[in-house]
Amino acid sequence: MSLYYEAADILSASLSGKGSIQSLVYSNKTLKNKPGHLFALLSEASKWSPVLKDIINQSGVLAIEKKLTPTLALLLCHDLLLSKSGIAAPSAHPLRLSISRHKARLSAELTKIRIKRGYGSLDELKASIESLSSEGNKRIRWVRVNTLKISLDDLSATLLHGYKHTTSLQEISDASSDDKLYYVDAHIPNLLALPSTANLLKSTAYAQGQIILQDKASCFPAVLMGVRPGETIVDACAAPGNKTTQLAASCGDSSARVIAFEKDKLRALTLRKMVERAGAQHIVSINGGQDFLACDPESDQLRTVTGLLLDPSCSGSGIIGRDDIATVELPGSPTAVDQTHIAPSRKRKRGPSKDTASIPSQIQIQDSPDASLVEAEPIMADDLKSRLQGLAKFQLEIIKHAMSFPAATKITYSTCSIHATENEEVVFGALASGIARERGWRIWTREEQVSGIATWPRRGSQEAVEASIKAHQGYDQDPIELAEACIRCCKGTDEGTMGFFLVGFLRDGGESPEEEQDEWNGFSDDEV
Repeated sequence: MSLYYEAADILSASLSGKGSIQSLVYSNKTLKNKPGHLFALLSEASKWSPVLKDIINQSGVLAIEKKLTPTLALLLCHDLLLSKSGIAAPSAHPLRLSISRHKARLSAELTKIRIKRGYGSLDELKASIESLSSEGNKRIRWVRVNTLKISLDDLSATLLHGYKHTTSLQEISDASSDDKLYYVDAHIPNLLALPSTANLLKSTAYAQGQIILQDKASCFPAVLMGVRPGETIVDACAAPGNKTTQLAASCGDSSARVIAFEKDKLRALTLRKMVERAGAQHIVSINGGQDFLACDPESDQLRTVTGLLLDPSCSGSGIIGRDDIATVELPGSPTAVDQTHIAPSRKRKRGPSKDTASIPSQIQIQDSPDASLVEAEPIMADDLKSRLQGLAKFQLEIIKHAMSFPAATKITYSTCSIHATENEEVVFGALASGIARERGWRIWTREEQVSGIATWPRRGSQEAVEASIKAHQGYDQDPIELAEACIRCCKGTDEGTMGFFLVGFLRDGGESPEEEQDEWNGFSDDEV
């Protein structure tokens, strides 16, 4: 049961103002459970907290089960009623029994709430909850047409049969569960928007790889990259494979090829399955279990690479479902007070914390401002700041390594982060680096970007750019032009995207593979 105790500790700490759920999970090095499992539980329970609070309060469970605190009840009730795998504990465990013995009553209260809200089934209620972003806007289901297997016209006659085409994205966002509408995106080729209630996972088109569910924002890098006949493009951090297969679709029937790196062997298996399902195995070569940072750009496989798509590990702060939930509502009664939990012990009883009287019934989860208005990095908790700096160092190494490829003339760098530390600051650290200056790398200006990307309105922060330029003395360029070159997407807007950052680097020319090259011996001290 340590999963629930640790999750309750984190929730209580966040209630007390000690940080966001995300930072508290990922900065804690003493957790017994995987951070991903903890964060998933806390995110889902938080999302459902307004419903779960009413269920628990109406059932009277907290008054009966003295061992349960509001946070524990929230987490256990979520898994009991809503998780496919149920409560992650032995069936005879006392804490599990304290909630499961009330399952009939709790289920009845869930049914009452569902009917009161006008939903005919639990699946409909789930779809409604899932379709709400932190700001209360409905989500949009983005669908990329995999042109390696089907055209948009042919898909219109199969999957979209009976659907009505609309030119209004807002109409998609406002659609009811009965509305069958689709929207053709104006920025990304072969990208559709459908209402979030559209059930596509059971469709033939999805099973056969004709469509790929991919957020609009994550489609931007491959479009910016573009693929010309005969090119070889590297996807440096490829799994699960959405961008890889999009690059492959851009190659079409030409002689262009994609080389996909994935360091993690298990994720490489996922990547391979994705590539095969998309019908891209004749275009994509998978370097599974190989670290991109350890590869030799001068090798026979890589010395002719012309473009590199970089989407490295990041904080994920732009992903919908991370820290995007506005409030967490806790159940309670006049006598129910939450506790700061102590790790389970057979000899020690849990008592209320000295601070429990000051804990509110709602927790404000920290979130960053609209990414289009991101300024120089705000003051953050030390643990989050340290983590972002560690990620930024790794991200900078990825870019500088990509800049060392002898024939490369274009690089895209993207993150699903909203923090300037991982975005503008990394970009201009790369531009100011020795390898960039030596090889002639520069920013990919807005005027040079393809039309669909160039017309996208959300751009980088000028203030963050100015701060980055100031930090790298000797790098003197127009901050307005540099900020305009950066592309941002924001979660919680009427554009229906997650938070995302993208920038491109260009190099005029590039060494011919036939030219004599020095042997690559890894990074020099001044480059790293």
